[in-house]
Amino acid sequence: MRIPLVLATAFLIQPLPTAAPRADDYPRQSGIDIENYRFEIGLTDADDAITGRTVVTVRFTNDVVSELVLDLTSRNGDGTGMTVSSVTGGGGHLRYEHIADLLTIALPEPARAGARLDVTVEYGGRPASGLRIGPNKYGDRTFFSDNWPNRARNWLPTIDHPYDKAANEFIVTAPSHYQVVSNGVRVEETDLGDGTRLTHWRQSVPIATWLYVLGVARFAVQHVDDFEGRPIQTWVYSQDRDAGFHDFSVPTKQAMEFYADRVGPFAYEKLANITSPATGGGMEAATAIMYGEDLVTGDRSVRLRNVVIHEIAHQWFGNAVTESDWDDVWLSEGFATYFTLLFIEHAYGRDEFVTGLKSSAERVFRQYADDPGYRIVHDDLDDMRRVTSRATYQKGSWVLHMLRNRMGDEAFWAGIRAYYGRYMNANASTTDFRRVMEEASGLDLRLFFEQWLYSGGNPRLEGWWDYDPTAGAVRIELNQTQPVGPVYELPLDIGIQFEGEAPRMALESVVLDRRSHRFVVPVDGVPARVILDPGTKVLFEEDFGLRGR
Repeated sequence: MRIPLVLATAFLIQPLPTAAPRADDYPRQSGIDIENYRFEIGLTDADDAITGRTVVTVRFTNDVVSELVLDLTSRNGDGTGMTVSSVTGGGGHLRYEHIADLLTIALPEPARAGARLDVTVEYGGRPASGLRIGPNKYGDRTFFSDNWPNRARNWLPTIDHPYDKAANEFIVTAPSHYQVVSNGVRVEETDLGDGTRLTHWRQSVPIATWLYVLGVARFAVQHVDDFEGRPIQTWVYSQDRDAGFHDFSVPTKQAMEFYADRVGPFAYEKLANITSPATGGGMEAATAIMYGEDLVTGDRSVRLRNVVIHEIAHQWFGNAVTESDWDDVWLSEGFATYFTLLFIEHAYGRDEFVTGLKSSAERVFRQYADDPGYRIVHDDLDDMRRVTSRATYQKGSWVLHMLRNRMGDEAFWAGIRAYYGRYMNANASTTDFRRVMEEASGLDLRLFFEQWLYSGGNPRLEGWWDYDPTAGAVRIELNQTQPVGPVYELPLDIGIQFEGEAPRMALESVVLDRRSHRFVVPVDGVPARVILDPGTKVLFEEDFGLRGR
């Protein structure tokens, strides 16, 4: 039931200034596109040092490129770090300088656009981080990657930044009592006859370096199912065989089916769920997802279930479509968080979906109490500890939820499919996403993106309602009282609930775009409650109730 609304104040739109953060200033290399990394890694039980030989396949996109710069941690005072012993390419040795965690390689001659070159780096050392070598929860020695967000450079010579995605291979030689798992498909496993085993994994689809994964342990391995011809696997510690096989058997395939149907095709050759001592919750490594070892209980806990759904959502958002720089990391984490809730709504019902939204809102408000100026699209590259936050995940999720309500379901899903199709296996920015959604909806979304993504703070609504029996109307006052951020343009549903033998609610939609509004709503009965946003569509804090109480 919709009731006409009488406004006691006029609506004035106050435009927001454009205040996007400065661009991610990571030193990007003009004219260079890394197509493939071939990592040949030697592991031993004798010590924690590794040997490495990496072949970097470079395609040149501009003329007269004279050097290649790779991220690789230098030797540190504590004895960790990598030492480079040789760099070759083009048929000979190449001059190089390895200083301040950068390996600068002089190319044999200025490159031309369209040319390709294989550069081989031989090195070794004890990783400071990035590759965790040590016992798992059972005391067994293991080797597990921990590259998030920019720690691959501690053991792999790469362009360690999301903007340059590449295919990769891991050829690992390790003691033969270990099994090795990595991205992509296993193309070789050979016992070498000297107590070691060579295992070769190949990832043919380009991904960002934080998604490169290596797990070396005594595993129990299960082929769970297939999804469109691609295997679904479980890799857990041998001691966790029964519990792990039980825990990971669902809902992997169901989530993959949902995302493929709603968003677009799965990009990769397999999907493996893997336990790891290097991960607290989950790490979305492409095709080879890592989960904290304590999550495996044999109980199929709701916590593990939701982590699985979240990390699988990342295979679409973050992995296949990757943010162009760290300032846009919400395109990964906010998307995975919201698409987790969308699958939960699909599989487990609307009530659980709404519970998840409300829980996310509470976490956002707790963060903003401590950091009221935080922006989702931020400029914290110099402090990688601040790359993600509760706002990146939970507020990013809410932004998508509000965008869906602004656009309508049909346009929203059309935009999501178009965005994924356009940027699958590539990189995108927040601006790219906005433009696709504007094309899908026909709306100008600049103000929406400015106030929710590029500004700090969140709306806070304070006010009251009362009932005037003489006028037969509900009077409502609402004030935006947030101390930080803009005056929001905020579409808001107001529910007026009536008691009786057949309880009913009248719904009125308004737009708040000033600091203060008063509304008078004619009603045909005595209201029991007035509820802001009864459909859970908008993110805001509130202090609102019956006047005088």
